[in-house]
Amino acid sequence: MNAQELRELGPEKLQVKLGEFRKELMNLRFQHATAQLENSQRIPLVKKSIARILTILKAKDMETGDE
Repeated sequence: MNAQELRELGPEKLQVKLGEFRKELMNLRFQHATAQLENSQRIPLVKKSIARILTILKAKDMETGDE
């Protein structure tokens, strides 16, 4: 998902997506450790997605905190 699609989601859905990406990252790391990972480029993409979601959540939190 790109940043624009993520910004359109509400905080609850972003939390769900965050959990999904963290679970996927754990599975990718496990596959990497057991030499079963086919696409090693997926790990940095998932990490970036997690960081993107956390950034958007923080920005939304700051917007609502100012009011």
